[in-house]
Amino acid sequence: MTLPEVSPARLEEEWAADKDVLASLRENGDRSEIVRPVDVSFRGDDEALDKLEEEAAELGFEVIEREEDEDGEVCLFLMREQTTDDAAIKALTTLCLQIEQAYEVEYDGWGCTAEDGAE
Repeated sequence: MTLPEVSPARLEEEWAADKDVLASLRENGDRSEIVRPVDVSFRGDDEALDKLEEEAAELGFEVIEREEDEDGEVCLFLMREQTTDDAAIKALTTLCLQIEQAYEVEYDGWGCTAEDGAE
């Protein structure tokens, strides 16, 4: 599947939020070069999420879970192993925004734990 182009304005909006998360990680001692699980979530109807879940591996993700929130909205959580340096996170966000368009779902952000290299 060829993924669609992302609107530069939409990417910039998400990147502004990403920079806040990255700053928080770094304040907590995160070493961005350490590869770790990074999860992403998408909201949508069952049909759209079913298709994304079926094709997640082709997009480089592992399915974590699907859950319904208190408002009845269904979220699909995916994960992949990667670093949290700026380029890697911007690439992740770009991919997720492409998925949002291609699968008619709503990208709901990413998350991970800070990694400082200590065991």
